[in-house]
Amino acid sequence: MQTFIRFENESLAQKLIASALHYKQNPHADALLGKGKRIGCIFLNPSLRTRASTQIAALNLGMEPIVMNMDKEGWALEMRSGAVMNTNTVEHIKDAAAVLGTYFDVLAIRAFPSLTQKEEDVTDFVLHQFIRYAGIPVVSLESATRHPLQSLADMITIQEHALKKPKVVLTWAPHIKAIPHAVANSFAEWALGCGHDLTIAHPEGYALDAAFTQGATITHNQAEALEGADFVYVKNWSSFNDYGKILGSYPDWMLREKHLAQAPQAKIMHCLPVRRNVELSDELLDGPRARVQQQAENRIYAAQAVLAEILREIG
Repeated sequence: MQTFIRFENESLAQKLIASALHYKQNPHADALLGKGKRIGCIFLNPSLRTRASTQIAALNLGMEPIVMNMDKEGWALEMRSGAVMNTNTVEHIKDAAAVLGTYFDVLAIRAFPSLTQKEEDVTDFVLHQFIRYAGIPVVSLESATRHPLQSLADMITIQEHALKKPKVVLTWAPHIKAIPHAVANSFAEWALGCGHDLTIAHPEGYALDAAFTQGATITHNQAEALEGADFVYVKNWSSFNDYGKILGSYPDWMLREKHLAQAPQAKIMHCLPVRRNVELSDELLDGPRARVQQQAENRIYAAQAVLAEILREIG
Protein backbone atom coordinates (compact mmCIF):
# COMPACT_ATOMS: atom_id res chain seq x y z
CA MET A 1 0.00 0.00 0.00
CA GLN A 2 2.35 2.70 -1.27
CA THR A 3 -0.51 5.17 -1.58
CA PHE A 4 -3.79 5.52 0.29
CA ILE A 5 -6.15 7.52 -1.86
CA ARG A 6 -9.26 5.33 -2.28
CA PHE A 7 -11.06 2.11 -1.35
CA GLU A 8 -9.02 -0.76 -2.79
CA ASN A 9 -10.76 -3.96 -1.72
CA GLU A 10 -12.78 -5.38 1.15
CA SER A 11 -9.90 -7.47 2.48
CA LEU A 12 -7.67 -4.42 2.96
CA ALA A 13 -10.58 -2.40 4.34
CA GLN A 14 -11.32 -5.02 7.00
CA LYS A 15 -7.63 -5.27 7.86
CA LEU A 16 -7.46 -1.49 8.38
CA ILE A 17 -10.68 -1.45 10.42
CA ALA A 18 -9.35 -4.19 12.71
CA SER A 19 -6.03 -2.38 13.05
CA ALA A 20 -7.77 0.90 13.89
CA LEU A 21 -9.91 -0.74 16.56
CA HIS A 22 -6.75 -2.26 18.04
CA TYR A 23 -5.07 1.15 18.15
CA LYS A 24 -8.16 2.69 19.71
CA GLN A 25 -7.65 0.35 22.67
CA ASN A 26 -3.84 0.59 22.56
CA PRO A 27 -2.83 3.92 20.97
CA HIS A 28 0.87 3.49 21.76
CA ALA A 29 1.17 -0.20 20.95
CA ASP A 30 3.58 0.59 18.10
CA ALA A 31 5.16 3.74 19.49
CA LEU A 32 8.52 2.94 17.89
CA LEU A 33 7.25 1.82 14.48
CA GLY A 34 7.79 5.24 12.92
CA LYS A 35 10.90 6.25 14.85
CA GLY A 36 13.19 8.30 12.62
CA LYS A 37 10.46 8.80 9.99
CA ARG A 38 8.82 12.10 8.99
CA ILE A 39 5.41 12.75 7.47
CA GLY A 40 4.74 15.98 5.61
CA CYS A 41 1.11 17.07 5.94
CA ILE A 42 0.52 19.43 3.03
CA PHE A 43 -2.69 21.46 3.17
CA LEU A 44 -3.89 23.36 0.14
CA ASN A 45 -7.23 23.85 1.92
CA PRO A 46 -8.52 24.31 5.49
CA SER A 47 -8.81 21.51 8.01
CA LEU A 48 -9.52 20.82 11.68
CA ARG A 49 -10.11 17.07 12.29
CA THR A 50 -7.95 15.86 9.41
CA ARG A 51 -5.06 18.07 10.47
CA ALA A 52 -5.13 17.20 14.17
CA SER A 53 -5.99 13.52 13.85
CA THR A 54 -3.24 12.83 11.31
CA GLN A 55 -0.62 14.50 13.49
CA ILE A 56 -1.78 12.60 16.58
CA ALA A 57 -1.76 9.33 14.65
CA ALA A 58 1.79 9.97 13.45
CA LEU A 59 2.96 10.86 16.97
CA ASN A 60 1.33 7.69 18.36
CA LEU A 61 3.56 5.73 15.97
CA GLY A 62 6.72 7.67 16.80
CA MET A 63 6.77 9.66 13.54
CA GLU A 64 7.55 13.37 13.31
CA PRO A 65 4.70 15.24 11.59
CA ILE A 66 5.44 18.56 9.90
CA VAL A 67 2.49 20.63 8.67
CA MET A 68 2.67 23.08 5.78
CA ASN A 69 -0.25 25.32 4.79
CA MET A 70 0.52 25.74 1.11
CA ASP A 71 -2.56 27.89 0.52
CA LYS A 72 -1.27 30.55 2.94
CA GLU A 73 2.43 29.99 3.62
CA GLY A 74 3.85 28.31 0.52
CA TRP A 75 4.56 29.53 -2.99
CA ALA A 76 1.74 29.54 -5.50
CA LEU A 77 2.14 26.24 -7.35
CA GLU A 78 1.96 25.67 -11.09
CA MET A 79 0.45 22.26 -11.81
CA ARG A 80 0.52 22.08 -15.61
CA SER A 81 3.36 20.64 -17.65
CA GLY A 82 4.95 23.00 -20.12
CA ALA A 83 3.48 26.10 -18.51
CA VAL A 84 5.13 29.45 -19.16
CA MET A 85 5.24 30.75 -15.58
CA ASN A 86 4.94 34.45 -16.24
CA THR A 87 1.78 35.11 -14.21
CA ASN A 88 0.99 34.42 -10.57
CA THR A 89 2.51 30.96 -10.05
CA VAL A 90 5.98 30.89 -8.51
CA GLU A 91 7.01 27.24 -8.20
CA HIS A 92 6.25 24.22 -10.36
CA ILE A 93 4.83 21.08 -8.81
CA LYS A 94 7.70 19.10 -10.40
CA ASP A 95 10.17 21.00 -8.24
CA ALA A 96 8.09 21.38 -5.10
CA ALA A 97 6.96 17.74 -4.90
CA ALA A 98 10.44 16.45 -5.68
CA VAL A 99 11.88 18.53 -2.83
CA LEU A 100 9.18 17.32 -0.44
CA GLY A 101 9.96 13.78 -1.50
CA THR A 102 13.52 14.20 -0.26
CA TYR A 103 12.48 15.82 3.02
CA PHE A 104 9.85 13.28 4.08
CA ASP A 105 9.21 9.55 4.17
CA VAL A 106 5.45 9.94 3.63
CA LEU A 107 3.43 12.80 2.19
CA ALA A 108 -0.19 13.49 3.11
CA ILE A 109 -2.03 15.87 0.77
CA ARG A 110 -5.29 17.80 1.10
CA ALA A 111 -6.51 19.35 -2.15
CA PHE A 112 -10.14 20.30 -2.75
CA PRO A 113 -11.78 20.43 -6.19
CA SER A 114 -12.27 23.62 -8.15
CA LEU A 115 -15.95 22.72 -8.76
CA THR A 116 -15.48 24.49 -12.10
CA GLN A 117 -12.97 22.31 -13.98
CA LYS A 118 -14.83 19.01 -14.03
CA GLU A 119 -12.38 17.05 -16.18
CA GLU A 120 -9.45 17.92 -13.91
CA ASP A 121 -11.42 17.36 -10.72
CA VAL A 122 -12.72 13.89 -11.60
CA THR A 123 -9.17 12.71 -12.33
CA ASP A 124 -7.83 14.11 -9.03
CA PHE A 125 -5.32 16.06 -11.09
CA VAL A 126 -3.64 17.93 -8.22
CA LEU A 127 -3.29 14.88 -5.97
CA HIS A 128 -1.81 12.83 -8.79
CA GLN A 129 0.71 15.54 -9.62
CA PHE A 130 2.08 15.19 -6.08
CA ILE A 131 2.12 11.40 -6.41
CA ARG A 132 3.84 11.63 -9.80
CA TYR A 133 6.70 13.86 -8.72
CA ALA A 134 7.23 13.14 -5.00
CA GLY A 135 8.47 9.57 -5.38
CA ILE A 136 7.36 8.53 -1.88
CA PRO A 137 4.12 7.10 -0.40
CA VAL A 138 1.20 9.53 -0.47
CA VAL A 139 -1.90 9.59 1.74
CA SER A 140 -4.98 11.53 0.69
CA LEU A 141 -6.26 13.93 3.34
CA GLU A 142 -9.19 14.63 0.97
CA SER A 143 -9.01 15.10 -2.74
CA ALA A 144 -11.34 16.41 -5.40
CA THR A 145 -13.23 13.10 -5.56
CA ARG A 146 -12.65 11.20 -2.31
CA HIS A 147 -11.99 11.47 1.44
CA PRO A 148 -10.74 7.96 2.27
CA LEU A 149 -9.56 8.56 5.83
CA GLN A 150 -12.98 9.97 6.72
CA SER A 151 -14.69 7.00 5.11
CA LEU A 152 -12.44 4.53 6.91
CA ALA A 153 -13.35 6.24 10.19
CA ASP A 154 -17.01 5.96 9.21
CA MET A 155 -16.68 2.23 8.57
CA ILE A 156 -14.93 1.83 11.93
CA THR A 157 -17.83 3.64 13.61
CA ILE A 158 -20.37 1.36 11.96
CA GLN A 159 -18.30 -1.72 12.82
CA GLU A 160 -18.26 -0.74 16.51
CA HIS A 161 -22.00 -1.34 16.62
CA ALA A 162 -21.48 -4.91 15.33
CA LEU A 163 -24.50 -5.07 13.01
CA LYS A 164 -24.11 -7.84 10.45
CA LYS A 165 -25.66 -6.04 7.48
CA PRO A 166 -27.02 -2.68 8.57
CA LYS A 167 -29.28 -0.54 6.46
CA VAL A 168 -27.20 2.54 5.76
CA VAL A 169 -28.71 5.69 4.30
CA LEU A 170 -26.74 8.54 2.77
CA THR A 171 -29.07 11.52 2.61
CA TRP A 172 -28.48 14.86 0.92
CA ALA A 173 -28.87 17.92 3.15
CA PRO A 174 -29.27 21.63 2.41
CA HIS A 175 -26.34 24.05 2.51
CA ILE A 176 -25.68 27.72 1.84
CA LYS A 177 -22.96 27.16 -0.77
CA ALA A 178 -21.70 24.64 -3.31
CA ILE A 179 -20.01 21.72 -1.55
CA PRO A 180 -17.67 19.09 -3.09
CA HIS A 181 -18.68 15.48 -3.70
CA ALA A 182 -15.65 13.86 -2.05
CA VAL A 183 -17.19 12.78 1.27
CA ALA A 184 -20.39 11.47 -0.31
CA ASN A 185 -18.51 9.67 -3.12
CA SER A 186 -16.08 8.10 -0.71
CA PHE A 187 -18.71 7.06 1.83
CA ALA A 188 -20.71 5.35 -0.91
CA GLU A 189 -17.59 3.63 -2.25
CA TRP A 190 -16.56 2.30 1.15
CA ALA A 191 -20.06 1.36 2.35
CA LEU A 192 -20.74 -0.64 -0.81
CA GLY A 193 -17.24 -2.11 -0.82
CA CYS A 194 -17.66 -3.28 2.77
CA GLY A 195 -20.93 -5.02 1.87
CA HIS A 196 -23.40 -2.66 3.52
CA ASP A 197 -26.96 -2.21 2.29
CA LEU A 198 -26.77 1.39 1.04
CA THR A 199 -29.60 3.71 0.05
CA ILE A 200 -28.82 7.18 -1.29
CA ALA A 201 -31.55 9.83 -1.07
CA HIS A 202 -31.31 13.20 -2.80
CA PRO A 203 -33.51 15.69 -4.65
CA GLU A 204 -33.68 15.46 -8.42
CA GLY A 205 -30.58 16.86 -10.10
CA TYR A 206 -28.22 15.91 -7.28
CA ALA A 207 -27.17 12.46 -8.50
CA LEU A 208 -23.59 11.59 -7.64
CA ASP A 209 -21.09 10.26 -10.17
CA ALA A 210 -22.45 6.81 -11.03
CA ALA A 211 -18.93 5.39 -10.71
CA PHE A 212 -19.36 5.60 -6.93
CA THR A 213 -22.95 4.44 -6.53
CA GLN A 214 -23.23 1.16 -8.48
CA GLY A 215 -25.12 -1.26 -6.24
CA ALA A 216 -26.84 1.37 -4.11
CA THR A 217 -30.57 2.01 -4.04
CA ILE A 218 -31.17 5.56 -5.30
CA THR A 219 -34.32 7.50 -4.43
CA HIS A 220 -35.69 11.04 -4.43
CA ASN A 221 -38.01 10.14 -1.54
CA GLN A 222 -36.18 10.85 1.73
CA ALA A 223 -38.98 9.52 3.94
CA GLU A 224 -39.03 6.21 2.09
CA ALA A 225 -35.24 5.92 2.31
CA LEU A 226 -35.19 6.49 6.06
CA GLU A 227 -37.64 3.69 6.91
CA GLY A 228 -35.87 1.07 9.03
CA ALA A 229 -32.49 2.75 8.74
CA ASP A 230 -29.72 1.70 11.15
CA PHE A 231 -27.32 4.51 10.19
CA VAL A 232 -28.15 7.80 8.51
CA TYR A 233 -25.21 9.72 7.05
CA VAL A 234 -26.12 13.35 6.44
CA LYS A 235 -24.13 15.31 3.85
CA ASN A 236 -24.60 18.08 1.33
CA TRP A 237 -23.12 18.01 -2.16
CA SER A 238 -23.54 20.16 -5.24
CA SER A 239 -24.77 18.90 -8.59
CA PHE A 240 -22.42 16.55 -10.43
CA ASN A 241 -24.09 16.63 -13.83
CA ASP A 242 -24.54 20.42 -13.73
CA TYR A 243 -21.13 20.51 -12.19
CA GLY A 244 -20.68 22.45 -8.96
CA LYS A 245 -24.07 24.14 -9.16
CA ILE A 246 -26.76 24.57 -6.48
CA LEU A 247 -30.03 23.60 -8.16
CA GLY A 248 -32.30 24.25 -5.19
CA SER A 249 -32.05 24.69 -1.43
CA TYR A 250 -34.79 22.22 -0.36
CA PRO A 251 -34.91 23.22 3.35
CA ASP A 252 -37.35 20.38 4.10
CA TRP A 253 -34.48 17.93 3.53
CA MET A 254 -32.80 19.10 6.75
CA LEU A 255 -32.99 16.08 9.03
CA ARG A 256 -35.05 16.39 12.22
CA GLU A 257 -36.24 13.88 14.78
CA LYS A 258 -39.69 13.82 13.17
CA HIS A 259 -38.15 12.41 9.98
CA LEU A 260 -37.03 9.31 11.89
CA ALA A 261 -40.39 8.12 13.18
CA GLN A 262 -40.01 4.93 11.12
CA ALA A 263 -36.36 4.45 12.08
CA PRO A 264 -36.33 4.12 15.87
CA GLN A 265 -32.81 2.63 16.01
CA ALA A 266 -31.17 4.99 13.53
CA LYS A 267 -27.79 6.48 14.45
CA ILE A 268 -26.90 9.85 12.92
CA MET A 269 -23.54 10.42 11.24
CA HIS A 270 -21.87 13.49 9.76
CA CYS A 271 -18.24 14.16 8.88
CA LEU A 272 -18.16 17.68 10.42
CA PRO A 273 -17.99 20.62 10.21
CA VAL A 274 -21.77 20.89 10.18
CA ARG A 275 -24.03 23.90 9.64
CA ARG A 276 -26.38 23.44 12.58
CA ASN A 277 -30.06 23.91 11.80
CA VAL A 278 -29.25 24.07 8.09
CA GLU A 279 -27.93 20.55 7.41
CA LEU A 280 -28.91 18.93 10.70
CA SER A 281 -31.06 20.02 13.64
CA ASP A 282 -29.67 20.66 17.11
CA GLU A 283 -32.04 18.04 18.50
CA LEU A 284 -30.31 15.31 16.51
CA LEU A 285 -26.75 16.57 16.83
CA ASP A 286 -27.08 16.91 20.61
CA GLY A 287 -29.30 13.88 21.10
CA PRO A 288 -28.66 10.18 21.77
CA ARG A 289 -28.75 9.21 18.11
CA ALA A 290 -25.66 11.24 17.19
CA ARG A 291 -22.39 9.45 16.45
CA VAL A 292 -20.54 12.45 15.01
CA GLN A 293 -18.08 12.77 17.90
CA GLN A 294 -17.37 9.05 17.74
CA GLN A 295 -16.59 9.44 14.03
CA ALA A 296 -14.28 12.36 14.77
CA GLU A 297 -12.37 10.40 17.42
CA ASN A 298 -12.06 7.46 15.06
CA ARG A 299 -10.28 9.71 12.57
CA ILE A 300 -7.15 9.32 14.74
CA TYR A 301 -7.18 5.54 14.58
CA ALA A 302 -8.10 5.40 10.90
CA ALA A 303 -5.02 7.49 10.11
CA GLN A 304 -2.90 5.45 12.52
CA ALA A 305 -3.92 2.18 10.87
CA VAL A 306 -3.07 3.53 7.42
CA LEU A 307 0.27 5.00 8.46
CA ALA A 308 1.23 1.81 10.29
CA GLU A 309 0.51 -0.24 7.17
CA ILE A 310 2.68 2.07 5.05
CA LEU A 311 5.50 2.13 7.61
CA ARG A 312 5.64 -1.66 7.70
CA GLU A 313 5.91 -1.78 3.92
CA ILE A 314 8.64 0.83 3.56
CA GLY A 315 10.59 -0.56 6.53
